[in-house]
Amino acid sequence: MGSRRVELGFVEEAAAAWRLRSEQFPCKVGGRPAWLGEAGLPGPAELRCGVCQQPCAFLLQLYAPVHDRPDAFHRSLFLFACRQPSCYRPAGPAPGSLRVFRNQLPRKNDTYSYEPPPEEPHLGEVPCVNLQLKCGTKLCRVCGCLAPKTCSKCHNAHYCSKDHQVRDWKAGHKQLCTQSAQTANVILDHKFLFPEYEIVIEPEELDSSDTHETEQEDLDTNEELTFADNTHEPVESLDENLLETMAKHETQDDKSFQKFKKRISLEPEQIIRYCRNGEGPIWISATNIPQETEIPNCVCGGKRIFEFQVMPQLLSHLKVDSLTESIDWGTLAVYTCAENCNLDNCYMEEFIWKQDVSSCV
Repeated sequence: MGSRRVELGFVEEAAAAWRLRSEQFPCKVGGRPAWLGEAGLPGPAELRCGVCQQPCAFLLQLYAPVHDRPDAFHRSLFLFACRQPSCYRPAGPAPGSLRVFRNQLPRKNDTYSYEPPPEEPHLGEVPCVNLQLKCGTKLCRVCGCLAPKTCSKCHNAHYCSKDHQVRDWKAGHKQLCTQSAQTANVILDHKFLFPEYEIVIEPEELDSSDTHETEQEDLDTNEELTFADNTHEPVESLDENLLETMAKHETQDDKSFQKFKKRISLEPEQIIRYCRNGEGPIWISATNIPQETEIPNCVCGGKRIFEFQVMPQLLSHLKVDSLTESIDWGTLAVYTCAENCNLDNCYMEEFIWKQDVSSCV
């Protein structure tokens, strides 16, 4: 990944568990994060939902190196999501219910081989859940994130938070805790992680007529939205032309939705659209689109640019449907530092915008 053409991501059942490990630099959905760098992992406070204060679950990661940057020879983006459906009600900049982090490393580093990863696992290697990084850092038994807490009885189980320690205790660690260290390390089903899949990346294929039509639609949409920005004037001051524009704007959500459906119709199973510093996101609605001033600059002071979006098709793979309220979004747009700053090789938090499906669509 990394070109200015649009690349699409699709979920597939992983052919083998070893393909989703950190040393394979995977793109994947769900399970535990396959951390890239071992320094500066986001801590429990950074991974708590800003609405309910519960720990967020790992949603997906993309391996997206920047080829003209030696310090970003390896580069991955990590997206985390709250498991509480009610935390997704506000649209716009997600108040902590969705969080995204960027991490990057040069080719020569202390964690990975200088050479590409092997195409096959080591002979006799048994896939297992890795709850400790090579540097010795412990990871949470429930979510696979940084684990500063330890079970005071067995000292073998590590957790990111009290919440996950309680969850593990109820799931069965209570019975296993005082037994042998091997038994105490059994990984239980906590019903917290999202289902795990591999993400396969393919270029988007558009013929020349589709490309021309898409460019014209973008021009038309921008023109109508520019007129729509003037609708905050008092009604008495609006002339007939502007009133006509407002009437057109009432149907703009439907036009945006139809454009959205048409663009993805050739590949309806796509869950990711990636195009860093190139084509922007395709919006599912004409409302709740971020203005440039609503996308905050990076902590380094640099501007953030669009990098990828998560499509609503992913929701069908997450098994989050409920008879009451479910996790939901129209699309998620991720913006990252245009300068690819790399402060102390830590995980840099980036910006995510959630657009819902308009009620009028």
